[in-house]
Amino acid sequence: MLKVLQQTSLELLRDALRTSAELFKIIIPISIATRFLQQWGLVDQLGLLLGPLMELVGLPGQLGLVWATAMITNLYGGMVVFASLAPALDLTVAQVTVLTSMMLVAHGLPVELRIAQKAGTRFRTMALLRIGGALLLGWLLHLGYQFSGTLQQANQALWNPPPVDPAWGAWILAELRNMVSIFFIILCLMALLRLLKKLGISELLTRLLEPLLALLGIGRAAAPLTIIGMTLGLSYGGGLIIREAQAGVLSKKDIFASIALMGLCHSLIEDTLVMLLLGGHVSGVFWGRLLFSLLVIFLLGRLIRLLPQAVFERYLVRRTLADPPTDDDEVRCC
Repeated sequence: MLKVLQQTSLELLRDALRTSAELFKIIIPISIATRFLQQWGLVDQLGLLLGPLMELVGLPGQLGLVWATAMITNLYGGMVVFASLAPALDLTVAQVTVLTSMMLVAHGLPVELRIAQKAGTRFRTMALLRIGGALLLGWLLHLGYQFSGTLQQANQALWNPPPVDPAWGAWILAELRNMVSIFFIILCLMALLRLLKKLGISELLTRLLEPLLALLGIGRAAAPLTIIGMTLGLSYGGGLIIREAQAGVLSKKDIFASIALMGLCHSLIEDTLVMLLLGGHVSGVFWGRLLFSLLVIFLLGRLIRLLPQAVFERYLVRRTLADPPTDDDEVRCC
């Protein structure tokens, strides 16, 4: 019994190290590049370009810098900028809900889009889905709150993030802590998945969700990983999907539908709570985002069924290690 436990633990540790290594290959270089973009002021320029788009969803143009920072870095980077700008803008709860909902759909894009690409989807397709989806959700929420007259009271943020240390040393230390956390979370998730499978809970959960997943075009094999991504985050769910995709366990349509759903609606627990602290309302940051994401993936699933296979593979997915090589892989690399 002890020997079996030791062997299982070693296998689990190896799998976690391998999966984490795949993620770190993506996260480390992109994090460094993102840091330079911030240092060079390019994020500020992107914020200025987004100003007119923010006005389309009923927000002051200055908040373009908040969304730009969240898209290039992460939600916490966007929160710091929001804390510096919001007091002078007299924002309503509706406006903050629109902004935070858009941030939830499109944030951390350099890292998360690369993870999605590594799993087998097209970078540009996922970028369009995330950014376009955020704008569409923001516009729909803006119209809903405007016509219903709801959430028009002044916003009161419950928490202001502490100032960020701009020094390179502090940034490197924070990144190292993040990577250690990612490894241990992946290790725990893999152990949990094995335990749930052993106890039959994974099969039961998949069976209960099968009707909904079938409507969304997600097969049984991708169900547990999709649930992890939606509840905990795309980095974790996407990292596990990279492993399964490379092993040839998942079909390309499962991969696309799962990654697309996780892209629009992931980390439903932590990220939602963080945005509520800024003043976002649960009607938008949770229910609005969830229902919008399910509807979009449902419609995408119907569209994919109508597409010729060649079009699907050329524009929506890319070759994984489990696929046989083709002559035009170099042309269709992203």
